[in-house]
Amino acid sequence: MKMNYFVVGTNDKDASTRFYDAFFAEFGIKQVMSNDRMTYWQSEDFAFAVAIPFDEQAATNGNGTMVGFALGSEDAVQRLHSRVIELGGKCAGAPGNRGPMFSAYVRDLDNNKLCFSA
Repeated sequence: MKMNYFVVGTNDKDASTRFYDAFFAEFGIKQVMSNDRMTYWQSEDFAFAVAIPFDEQAATNGNGTMVGFALGSEDAVQRLHSRVIELGGKCAGAPGNRGPMFSAYVRDLDNNKLCFSA
């Protein structure tokens, strides 16, 4: 089994789309579809989307919900952590060793939590 896709909610699809376009650019991951409610990016291994909630209620971040991205090197973890801060995201845990992994945590523009690890 492998993960198929992950969707995070947003209250500003345009701003979120710009954020994730820049976020995924370093890895050559591009949008594959966008409509009035969702924008999708896809790589060989996964799909990721931002979406205005279907129930038309405000998007909120899940307490304890996190998306993890394996980046392959400590340098990549540090670089992407810094890039997210430049894009307007927030630090939720500076790059460092945590157990057997080197990882960093950030929050996107809608406060969704992302983890980068090597």
